[in-house]
Amino acid sequence: MIPSIVEARGPLARINPVAKLAAAFLIAFPLIVSVDWVSGVTALLLEIPLFMLSGIGWRRFWLRTLPVWIAAPLTGVTIALYGQESGRVYADFLLITISDGSLELAAATFFRVLAIALPGVVLFADVDPTDLADGLSQRAKLPARFVLGALGGLRLVGLLISDWRELETARRARGVADQGRIRRLIGMGFALVVLAIRRGSHLATAMESRAFGADTARSWARESRWGGGEWLLMAAGVVISATAITVSVQTGWYNPIFGR
Repeated sequence: MIPSIVEARGPLARINPVAKLAAAFLIAFPLIVSVDWVSGVTALLLEIPLFMLSGIGWRRFWLRTLPVWIAAPLTGVTIALYGQESGRVYADFLLITISDGSLELAAATFFRVLAIALPGVVLFADVDPTDLADGLSQRAKLPARFVLGALGGLRLVGLLISDWRELETARRARGVADQGRIRRLIGMGFALVVLAIRRGSHLATAMESRAFGADTARSWARESRWGGGEWLLMAAGVVISATAITVSVQTGWYNPIFGR
């Protein structure tokens, strides 16, 4: 099962998850519509205080964000090799062309990936799925039936690993797990899908019997709180985005994708 309660460790840990989601979007949107390295670097530097206030610790920070640090350089290398050619050409072989334009675009992509992905990973490192569901229903006004259904499904994701291990143990006990690896994986995968569908049906029936699908306004066991901290976090997202775009425009590097 996925843990339902995570101990808050930093000032941002108890912020409403909806505010974290909004802040991540506010930071990402201006970076998506502009392709330049200046705005990415500026946003990345301004995000450092958010990383420190999250309280996840540097060891957890590097472990949680490791996929981002792997994906960003790989993306940059791909753009450098196959990006748009312009300016001085440094290498040209078959489909590979390394030029000033491709290197500039690679640097912009690298920093934009970091500036967009890191806040989302860090801000949601200690988010309780139940708190997120409460916030989406009570504050973002999303349909409660959809949100609670997604929450119920998410709570069961952790059981898939246990089911897989039980299936593997049972098959080994019957002596059918030592040969035919591909056939074994296909059989176990099919069995896991059947178990997931059966458990999902039971969960849906249980939720329906408790009136989770009723059209009337429902009550909530926990109130999704919203205060000054949430507004400050969203304001920080606006400041980071506005500053990044302003610096990019003032330095002459601003390159909107819609104006290309």
